[in-house]
Amino acid sequence: LEISNLSEKDILVLRLDLTDRSSHEAATNSVLRHFGKIDVLVNNGGRSQRSLFVDTNLDVYSAIIELNYLGTISLTKHVLNHMIQRKKGKIVTVSSVMGIMGAPLASGYCASKHALQGFFNSLRTELTDYPEISIINICPGPVQSKIIQNVFTENLAKSIENSGDQSHKMPTDRCVRLTLVSAANDLQEAWISDHPYLAVCYLWQYAPTWAWWLMNRMGKRRIQNFKSGVVSLLLFLC
Repeated sequence: LEISNLSEKDILVLRLDLTDRSSHEAATNSVLRHFGKIDVLVNNGGRSQRSLFVDTNLDVYSAIIELNYLGTISLTKHVLNHMIQRKKGKIVTVSSVMGIMGAPLASGYCASKHALQGFFNSLRTELTDYPEISIINICPGPVQSKIIQNVFTENLAKSIENSGDQSHKMPTDRCVRLTLVSAANDLQEAWISDHPYLAVCYLWQYAPTWAWWLMNRMGKRRIQNFKSGVVSLLLFLC
C-alpha cells in the first residue's frame, strides 16, 4: 500500500492451514467473493526434513506428505474448478531441485516434491482442452528463507538445533523475480539455482549414473557431518 497504487480493496489476507483440507473450498470461495476471479494460484507452502530414514518415525513421513503434497493438490483442486469455468489461469507450484534428484537426510521431503512433479506434469496432460490454463513447476535450489528453522526431524516434537549460515544461498528477492519471469512466460518447468547445485540438476537429468556416483560420495560426507553436528553446504541443498 505504501509503495504502489494498490488500495485496501486490492488486498485480501486469509489464514490458511494446508493440512486442514476441509477449509480449502471456503477459502477459495472467500477469494472469489472478494475479487470475482482467481488469475494465478501460487502453491508455496511446505516444510523440509533433516533426518535419517532409519531413525525417523513414520508419522513424520505422513505429516510431510499431508502438508507438502496432499494439502497442495487439495487447494489446487478447488481453484482449478474455477479456472476451468473461466478457461483461463495459471497454477504455479514451488517444488524444489529435490523434486529432480535425491539426497540423504531428506528422503520424505524429496518424496513429496517428486510427488508434486509427477502430479502436476500429469495434470498438465489432462488440461489440453484448456490451452490458457498454465501448469508451471518452479524448482528452486538453496534460497534464503526460514525453511531450515522449520524442518521436520526424526520425530514430530523435535526441532533442529543449528540452522547454519544462509549467506551462500540465493537471495529471496532474486528467486521471486525469476519465479515471476517464469510464470509470465508460461514456462512449464524452471530450475532456479546457482552453481554447483544447478550443475548437479543437469547431471541427474542427462547423466544419472554420474549423478548417483557423485551423490553417494557427497552423501556419505553429509551424513558424517550430520551425526557429528557439523553443518555443511550440502546440508542446504534443498
